[in-house]
Amino acid sequence: MAKIESVQALREVLGPSKPTTFAKILPRVEPQGAEFLRVSPFAVISTVDAQGVVESSPKGDLPGFIRLENERTLLMPERAGNNLAFGLQNIVANGRIGIIAFRPGTGETLRMTGRAEIRDDPDLLAMLGGADKPALLAIRVHVERCYFHCARSVLRAGLWNPQAWAPPQQVSFGKIIAEGLAQGPEAVAAIDESVQGAYTTRLWSNKA
Repeated sequence: MAKIESVQALREVLGPSKPTTFAKILPRVEPQGAEFLRVSPFAVISTVDAQGVVESSPKGDLPGFIRLENERTLLMPERAGNNLAFGLQNIVANGRIGIIAFRPGTGETLRMTGRAEIRDDPDLLAMLGGADKPALLAIRVHVERCYFHCARSVLRAGLWNPQAWAPPQQVSFGKIIAEGLAQGPEAVAAIDESVQGAYTTRLWSNKA
């Protein structure tokens, strides 16, 4: 088995891209993309830090949370979370961003790359949030490249086909965190109870 170390070697396996594939890549969000984002409730956001370390973060919100200011500019809210803020720190560091937006039931995904900035303008936060769903910050994205990715990966995964799903997994953050902190079963239960509260009564805020 050989390591692929050049683009030429890579292309010998994959073959060339078709001109029609390149033709779909635009420096803006065209009308079908705008309609897709209007109801999209979920996206994966990728950023990179000053050392080149990549972070990918899931972002789920009310449908249409990624808003178009215009065909080349997006806005999205930053809401309550775990406050690690790796992605936000990366945006501050270099501003590069990649987004894959999903629309449930639709096989195609919308891919966007560009440059992002973090804002705390009161008018933007008011537009992106509300009394019960506050926006802590606003992320503005200047789109450089946007295109639909074909549905084959979603179809292969059976992503929207419940019959293809494995049973849900019950994740215990308590077991992971308590072990890391050398704490016992009581800590496991307390941490898992707190996480459950974040999923229910504190879904939109970190406040008790």
